[in-house]
Amino acid sequence: MSFTVPLSWYLVLSAIVFSIGVAGVLLRRNALVIFMCIEIMLSGVNLSFIAFSRFLHSMSGQIFFFFVMTVAAAEVAVGLAIILTIFRSRESVDVDEVNLLRG
Repeated sequence: MSFTVPLSWYLVLSAIVFSIGVAGVLLRRNALVIFMCIEIMLSGVNLSFIAFSRFLHSMSGQIFFFFVMTVAAAEVAVGLAIILTIFRSRESVDVDEVNLLRG
């Protein structure tokens, strides 16, 4: 018995995951949590890329997935370094206090 999941289910799940990430970015004040929510948003987009790639029998969605994962890895490296520097200087990662870092 072959059971295939319809494309719409993947897209709904992708939209839910992306919405959770957007809600986290808009509602949270901690820079680490906001950073993780951005990664959740990227995961939602990646799920839709893979779903469309499978539905259309094309490799282009999977190629975009690898590009997004590469950008996410670079974002993690740079973003965590910035957050760590802010924490060392202010001993807090509250985004309201980051505004105080201006000259």
